[in-house]
Amino acid sequence: MATHPYISGAGNVAQMVTQLRKSFPSSITSETVKKLGLAPNNESYVINVLQYVGVIDAEGKKTPDASKAFAHHKDEDFSKQFAALVQKAYSSLFELHGEDAWNLDSDELITFFRQSDQTSAAIGARQAATFKVLAGLAGHGDPPESKAKKLTKAAAIPKSAEAKQTKKNAELPAQPEATSPINGHQKRIDGPGFGLTVRVEINLPADGSKETYDNIFKSIKENLLGG
Repeated sequence: MATHPYISGAGNVAQMVTQLRKSFPSSITSETVKKLGLAPNNESYVINVLQYVGVIDAEGKKTPDASKAFAHHKDEDFSKQFAALVQKAYSSLFELHGEDAWNLDSDELITFFRQSDQTSAAIGARQAATFKVLAGLAGHGDPPESKAKKLTKAAAIPKSAEAKQTKKNAELPAQPEATSPINGHQKRIDGPGFGLTVRVEINLPADGSKETYDNIFKSIKENLLGG
């Protein structure tokens, strides 16, 4: 049977501790965790972790040592006091590795917990992850970000990309309309991303007849102006 605590989502422990730093209820039970919307279906595991490190007693009341830690507003002051709780709870780990226990990698931690509790690889991995989260809260490593922060960052990405695309489009020069002035008239020439200007000069013979002029303009209309 595992003596060291574990939970499938170790980040829920960090969220619970963060919540308790804001407001610490007079009594904490699985129902309290459920009402806070943390660790669905894993509420009892969160309570077990809090009891193991001495944050609450068997009745869910705040312990005297926890009162000292959670009374601190500054993160560094809280971490220092919380580290003492974690080190006391995991005394066998620190007796074996000393201060280096804070920085052990996952494989080393799993080995320790499996040898100590004779647990499976899956449970040993969860025990290691739980310790790492507690170590992060104690100022040794970074605790996992809350789900709310992750969602906020994820939502900001598309908006940022859209802003960049809008800026890029604004920087593109406007495409001029291509026209060709022919005998006082203009004809729009559509094209994908280019502008074209066609200039036609007509030299009319001075001694030409009306029929000659008509034939010239008829040819221009049919061949250049699209009939």
